[in-house]
Amino acid sequence: MKASHLRRAMRLWPPYLFAGIRVKHISPDFRAVDVELRHGRFNMNYVGTHFGGSIFSMTDPFYVLMLSGILGRDYVIWDRAAAINFIRPGTGTLLAKFRLTDEMLDAVRANTAKPGDRYLPVWPVDVRDSEGEIVASVDKTLYIRNASDQAAAGRKR
Repeated sequence: MKASHLRRAMRLWPPYLFAGIRVKHISPDFRAVDVELRHGRFNMNYVGTHFGGSIFSMTDPFYVLMLSGILGRDYVIWDRAAAINFIRPGTGTLLAKFRLTDEMLDAVRANTAKPGDRYLPVWPVDVRDSEGEIVASVDKTLYIRNASDQAAAGRKR
């Protein structure tokens, strides 16, 4: 799927649409994604700040989607675990920027060089407010497996 099509689909995905989460940008090479969370009554907690679940949700699928767009069907890619540290109350519009560097992609390829090889990187993403202050820090643990032998077997059928 092209990055522009994925961005449009994610903007209309009901869990994000109704939570005020909006995918602002996906680069054509899938190496950069920007996601914002607007403050509204559907994502507000009891004390009037952003609901923590919405902050966490805005960081959920993006490293998986980015890697899938880059690596293709020869890899199995899942979110394995995540940890969030809430630093300060979130109000206004929040922004999370996901970036995949050459070093990150080189590590994926090096650690999954042979079919069946697995890699479990832990990649961070910060959620910031409109002043650039960190509201929450999230560590995403991914499961990446080279499944090229299985993908080739499936294509032969």
